[in-house]
Amino acid sequence: MMKRTAPRSTLRKIIKKHKPQLRLAANADLLVHLNFLLFLHRLAEEARTNAFESKSKIIKPEHAIAAAKV
Repeated sequence: MMKRTAPRSTLRKIIKKHKPQLRLAANADLLVHLNFLLFLHRLAEEARTNAFESKSKIIKPEHAIAAAKV
């Protein structure tokens, strides 16, 4: 489990760089970070399933790539 989060100011700068016209709520950066963590968790679960189906005990890059395509 991650113990540290991304620096909030850095995350807000990245969001503003890509979408400068957006007005962000106070907790928008936290929601983006949470969404990213949920995406990573789902990707890892799918990659683990792909590795298990191919009878591999190790998650290899091709398992993660195949999971990302889903």
